[in-house]
Amino acid sequence: MNPSVPPSVLLIAGPTASGKSALALRLAESWGGEIVNADALQLYADLRVLSARPSPEEEARVPHHLFGLADAADGWSTGRWLRAAVEVLDEIKGRGRPAMMVGGTGLYFKALTEGLADIPAVPAAVRGAVSARYDGIGEIAFRDELAARDLAAEARIAQGDRQRLVRAYEVHEATGKALSDWQGETTPVLASGSWRGVALEPPRDLLYARCDARMGRMVEDGALAEVAALTARGLDPALPAMKAVGLRELASHLAGERSLEDAMDLARQETRRYAKRQLTWLRNQMAGWPKIRTDDEAQRFS
Repeated sequence: MNPSVPPSVLLIAGPTASGKSALALRLAESWGGEIVNADALQLYADLRVLSARPSPEEEARVPHHLFGLADAADGWSTGRWLRAAVEVLDEIKGRGRPAMMVGGTGLYFKALTEGLADIPAVPAAVRGAVSARYDGIGEIAFRDELAARDLAAEARIAQGDRQRLVRAYEVHEATGKALSDWQGETTPVLASGSWRGVALEPPRDLLYARCDARMGRMVEDGALAEVAALTARGLDPALPAMKAVGLRELASHLAGERSLEDAMDLARQETRRYAKRQLTWLRNQMAGWPKIRTDDEAQRFS
């Protein structure tokens, strides 16, 4: 896709280390645009290094929005991000400038382009009971029970996706209404024709090599100090920021449990797994988006 006229909103998705930020920055400079964060971890001020957030120098080159604005103790939901993003996009539109929405959190893009169901919060007791039910009877029997409650959800959720299976089941238990029905009532936030999307999908061997190299740079750039500062706060490990890839592994080194090299090897492995999950999401959820697979294609994109 080579638009002769920049779209009002360009969505740039891709796995970690795929080159999304570099593409967004180049296009924003070329088009006179502004960059909006669509990565769940780059929201947090405490995670500049581990989330591979743009550097202060890069952020100074063009306006950046929704980067590093949240404290790690303040867990943001998709709905909260969506409300903030819509406000920012309206402001950018009011200035007559295009927006580059860039990140690796697929659910953020899905919320923008398909809408976000306004599902009531599920009580902790229900979540715990459903999770225990899954563990007690196993996936096959659990799927049979879910199918009786939400056949559409059971049919579309991949084998082994415990999190989504449990989520669909618990929503029905808590609300009496199928998750699929909740989702069917959503409307897109971005109007049809107001946006274009592109997904970066480098060859897997190249992507994994970049993931491995990035971890070394993160340690050189201060990842250990960042992890030490976060772990010293004693925050709830369930918070989104505390689930950052590499945090647990590097924290184990700081606690004296393993060498730095062993911790980095584990973090590299987790980063590759994370990138693989992101690629799977892109291919399943954004199959119709134009793809950029090489650096040459990225350079030609304009």
